[in-house]
Amino acid sequence: MRKGPSLFNVTAVALGLAFLYLPIAILVIYSFNTSRLVTVWGGWSTRWYVELLSDSAMLEFCGRTAFAAMVYAPLVMPEVITGLSLLLLFVALNVDRGFWTVTIAHTTVTLSFATVVIQSRLLSFDRSLEEAAMDLGCPPFRTFCTVTLPLIFPAIAAAWMLAFTLSFDDLVIASFSTGPGATTLPMRIYSEVRLGVKPEINAICTIMIAVVAAGVIVASLAGKRSEWAKAQLVAG
Repeated sequence: MRKGPSLFNVTAVALGLAFLYLPIAILVIYSFNTSRLVTVWGGWSTRWYVELLSDSAMLEFCGRTAFAAMVYAPLVMPEVITGLSLLLLFVALNVDRGFWTVTIAHTTVTLSFATVVIQSRLLSFDRSLEEAAMDLGCPPFRTFCTVTLPLIFPAIAAAWMLAFTLSFDDLVIASFSTGPGATTLPMRIYSEVRLGVKPEINAICTIMIAVVAAGVIVASLAGKRSEWAKAQLVAG
């Protein structure tokens, strides 16, 4: 006869859950506290939510937090969940799965990775260079093309390489979003390997390694060129 959980196990689990979720529950309760002191309970009130609506700085930060959460969510989401969600979306929209559904799925997933890479470059970007160009009469679009774009191009190239690698390597999401007549290279390799490794598989993998190495070299040269352009712009 199978025994139930012991009292010690139940107590340990209960204490662990309380340690994790009790502070959250207390925080939610004290958000309705009418007292200005967070450690003194003064009764139930929604005054702090009303004041939050008039705090523009806090609302702007909340907007950035929500945007960051939407961007970072696909980074930590298991590929099975993402693939299944996209499959259900395509089925609900009655879209025939094929080349374009795979393209949409991979773009959706890799866009988050590219955003993080480019955003990290923009955080350290010197805005005074753009301002100097516009003060000298350069239009905004031309300023972007001649000043901003060359300086952030290494980040764009790195984001492209990362997105390309993730998309090229993906098997799970492509399996959910593809249909008859549309097969990606990883899916083809996987189907071939299940029957045994062929010499052609080694050849195509070698070609992939060469392409990636060439991309790394190009990105490195682009980074050096960007640094040179920045130095010339500052010197000029």
